[in-house]
Amino acid sequence: MRAPSPQGRQAAEHARLVAAAERWGLKRVPLTPPPPPAEKPEITARAGFEVSHQEDWDLPPVFTTIPTKRKIVFLTIDDGSEKDPRFLKMMQDLKIPYTAFLSDYLVKDDYGYFRRMQSYGHTLDNHTLHHPYLPGLSYEDQKHEICGMQDIMKKQFGKRPTVFRPPYGNYNQDTLRAAKACGIKYAPIWNEEVYVDHWEYREDDQKMRRGDIVLTHFRGRSDWDGTMIDDMRRFLNKITREGYAVARLEDYL
Repeated sequence: MRAPSPQGRQAAEHARLVAAAERWGLKRVPLTPPPPPAEKPEITARAGFEVSHQEDWDLPPVFTTIPTKRKIVFLTIDDGSEKDPRFLKMMQDLKIPYTAFLSDYLVKDDYGYFRRMQSYGHTLDNHTLHHPYLPGLSYEDQKHEICGMQDIMKKQFGKRPTVFRPPYGNYNQDTLRAAKACGIKYAPIWNEEVYVDHWEYREDDQKMRRGDIVLTHFRGRSDWDGTMIDDMRRFLNKITREGYAVARLEDYL
């Protein structure tokens, strides 16, 4: 029996994605992102988001958007409260990449769920031990929150991340100093946030931009009027309708 041609494999994969989109209630098949860039963009702190000595101390930049001309966005999911196996299945079926920012107090009851997520190719990053308001803590306490989570990530998932998101998107110079001391190189926050029933935007024109980082949370019916499946359906329907694909954040860092 002859092996299928590249065109045949492509057609079969498209048919599989069409069936998956229908199965998960999407209005259309999500767009496929372009291949990772041969040369990664230079990442700097967003204007107005710098701290004192940002550049001369080489502190991790805080940013909301990746500089790119490609029509892509990046999906990031915070905390780790809801652990819905159907969410893992949905994103695997649809081949949607995402980055999870984990807080230990919410994930420690089921590290295995996130190891399974990691085995599917998704990246797990640092969101502190206890999700505190970091600017209200001393430098040493901030370092404990960040470095302590680095230790957990190494023990449970095999590596210390180089990417960290400050809880609530709040930080000060001590936050970035502590993050750097813990091995962090990047501190992305977000430009849009998606919920099961609405979107929120950082920009006044209420529009997505190429390279925007989108935030959502591991939440279910105990917190929202819906599930993570509903949340992802809203997210994917909107970005696909507007001509965006979901790319993998780490391919651009």
